[in-house]
Amino acid sequence: MTTEQLLLSIDPLDLKFTLELNKSISTFFQLINKTDNHVAFKVKTTNPRKYTVRPNSGIVLPRSRSNVTVTMQPQMELPPDMQCKDKFLVQSVIVDPGSTPKDINPDMFNKPGGNDVEECKLKVIYVSPPQKPSPVPEDSEEGTSPTASDTDLQEHSEPQDNSVKVEVLGPQGFGLIVRAQICDMWVRHMSQARDLILRLMEERDSILRQNAKLNRDLELLRHGRHERRTGVRLLYILLVGLAGVRGDLNTF
Repeated sequence: MTTEQLLLSIDPLDLKFTLELNKSISTFFQLINKTDNHVAFKVKTTNPRKYTVRPNSGIVLPRSRSNVTVTMQPQMELPPDMQCKDKFLVQSVIVDPGSTPKDINPDMFNKPGGNDVEECKLKVIYVSPPQKPSPVPEDSEEGTSPTASDTDLQEHSEPQDNSVKVEVLGPQGFGLIVRAQICDMWVRHMSQARDLILRLMEERDSILRQNAKLNRDLELLRHGRHERRTGVRLLYILLVGLAGVRGDLNTF
């Protein structure tokens, strides 16, 4: 039975899931009622433990549409061939106007019971996740670009100015590369700061030595002035004494 013959047209007929490990993945399809009837539907799957369907049953009003969301539970590993045998089945049947989702029961979709039930199968298709670009420095050597595989194993080449090599598995690799680069930048800044401190300490010691020399020169200068003043005073006393002796000699 083709899609045009169904009470409900379904778009799309393939449920595509972009696989990512340890993460729930959702997709959706539309149920389109192009008739003047109230149509009840029910969604079934060959692997009910793996998928959640919301809503898994309901009523689509005439000339209207309804969305159905299918969520795949987190997967621990990727299938080796990226193939999936899971299938979905959408059953639809005409109901009386005024019917609500609470009126839906399994007997409505029982073909042996004489109900005119239409069915449409949906396939599940796995899509590989997009490959993220490897954060390799631009100045890395030619011929060392990493290759990606299904397990996203990446080996990053070493920068020329610093020996940093990180081998990571999965999408956490980018975060590790960034942390390694930040650490390397922090080490360079610390080295520059240490050199600056040493240079300032040397300049400080030089200034202290010059200041001490100036103090010594000042003390010597002061000491020399004191000696000159003392010599002048002694000479003056000596001259006065000699004058007094001559006066005494003249009195005889």
